Amino acid sequence: MPTWLGIDIGSASVKVALVRSAYRKVALLRVASADVPTSGGVAEATRIAVSRALADEPQGPDAVATAIDGARAAIHRLLLPATAQKQLNEVLAYELGAQVPFDLETSVFDWRLLGRTDDQLSIVAAVAPLEDVRARIELVKGANAQEPERVGIGALVLGALVPFVPALAEGTVAIVELGAKACDVLVLEGGEAVFARTLSRGTEGLPATAPRLARDIRVSFAAHRAQGGAAPERVFLCGGGAFVTGAEGFLSGELEIPVQLLPQPTLDMGPLAGAPNELPRYAKATALALTLAGRGTGLNLRRGPLAFERGFAWVRERIPVLAGLGAVLLVSFFFSGWARIYEAHKERDSLQAALGSVTKEVLGTEATSAQDAQDLLTKEAALSDEDPMPHADGFDVMVRLSQAIPSSIKHDIEELDLQKGHVIVRGVAGSIPEAQAIASALADDPCTSNAKIKSTTQMVGTDRQKYLLEFDLRCPEDVKPVPKKKGEAGSSGAASSTSGGK
Repeated sequence: MPTWLGIDIGSASVKVALVRSAYRKVALLRVASADVPTSGGVAEATRIAVSRALADEPQGPDAVATAIDGARAAIHRLLLPATAQKQLNEVLAYELGAQVPFDLETSVFDWRLLGRTDDQLSIVAAVAPLEDVRARIELVKGANAQEPERVGIGALVLGALVPFVPALAEGTVAIVELGAKACDVLVLEGGEAVFARTLSRGTEGLPATAPRLARDIRVSFAAHRAQGGAAPERVFLCGGGAFVTGAEGFLSGELEIPVQLLPQPTLDMGPLAGAPNELPRYAKATALALTLAGRGTGLNLRRGPLAFERGFAWVRERIPVLAGLGAVLLVSFFFSGWARIYEAHKERDSLQAALGSVTKEVLGTEATSAQDAQDLLTKEAALSDEDPMPHADGFDVMVRLSQAIPSSIKHDIEELDLQKGHVIVRGVAGSIPEAQAIASALADDPCTSNAKIKSTTQMVGTDRQKYLLEFDLRCPEDVKPVPKKKGEAGSSGAASSTSGGK
C-alpha cells in the first residue's frame, strides 16, 4: 500500500499530511505543522520548519509532493483553435510567451485541457521560473532527504480535493485558503479548476484589514467573471485563518455569498477521526498528497529539465516488496498450473467413465481407453456377418430389377421388401414365362442368389399374372472368409506331403 506525503510550505508555517492508498480506500494517517522561525534567512528558516514538521515521520513515504507560491507563477486561461491540438505545446509556448512577465526559455510550464468545442479548446496553463521550482525541490530534498515527485502551483493544488469532497463538484464554487500573510483563491466550475489567484494579503492585521481582504476576494471573483466565468454560488474556507472568530459571517456579508468551512473529505480518518474540525487547516497539504494518486486537477511543474527520475536507490529500497510480489506471482503461477492439470485429470476420468459405460452397453465389454474401444469394435466387426455398409442396398435392388426386365415386357411392381439381405418382390407380368425370365436374369447378377418364383396368380378380369419373387442380396465383397479351425491347416499340409510322397 503506497503512502504519499504532501508538504504545504507557507510564509508563516509548514504543514504536512501523510496519506495511504489501500484497495478502494484512501486513509489520512497523520497531519503535522511547524512555525517558520522569524530569525535567520528565509530559505534556512523554511528548511528548519520543514524538518520539524517531518520530525515524527516513522519512515520515508513512497512519494512526496509540494508546491510553489502562487505569487511566483503566472496562471492563465486560454482559448485556442481546435486545429492547434496536434501541436499544442508549441502553440502554448508562443501564446504564453506573449503574456507572462519572464522568459519562457528559463521557465517551465504545464497545462490542462478543460473542455473542447467544435472550433475551440479551453485550457488553463501555469508558468514559473525554472530557478524558483528548482529552489523548492532543493529545499524539500535538503529537509527530507527525498526529492518531491510533483511540484504544484498555489491554489490549483486544492482541485485535488474534488473527488473526495462532493460539494466542490456542484455548480460554481470557490475555495479560499486564508493564510497569515497571503491567501489563495480557487474557482471551480463543475469540479474543474478554472481560475486561481494568490492575494498578497492574509489574516495578519485583522480585524483592521478585514475590509481590504474582502475587497481583494471580490476583485478576484470579478476577474473570473471578466474571463467569461460564472459567479461563485458558495465559498468554502480552509487554512489556518479559516478558524478566526467571525470569519465566515463577515465574509458572507461582504461577498453576499454563503460562506462556510470546507467540508470533511470522504477519507478514512483513522487516528484523526476525533478532530475532524482541524482538517480544513491542512487542506492544501492533504490535497498535495492526493495529487500523487493521479486524481487531482493540479498541474505539475516537474517538466523538461526538472522531470522527476527515480534512481537505483529507490529500486533498492523496494527490493523486499518486489521480492514479495515475485513470490506471489510464482505461487499464483504454480497454483494456476496445478488447477489446470487437476481439471484435465478430472475431465479425463469423466470421459473414461462415459466411454466404459457406452462400451459396456453396446459391446458387452468395458473399455477405458480409445485404443481398447477400437480393438473391441474391430473384433465385433470380424465376428458379425452383417456389414453395416453393404455394397448393395434397396436402391441397388431397384436398379437391378429394372435391368433384368426387358423393355418388351409390360411389368408393374406392387411391393418391394428388403429385410436383412432377403428381398421379396410382388409384381405383375404378362405371363408366367415372363416372370421366370425376370428371375433368371436376376440369377446372373453376382450380388443376388436363390432367385425363385414362389407363386403365381392370374389377375381377375385379365390374362396378366401376379407373381411372388424372393432372392437373397449379398455381394461377394460382403462375404467374410470362414476362419479355419485348429488343426485344419496342419491336416491340409500333411495331406499334401502324403500326396507328394505318392
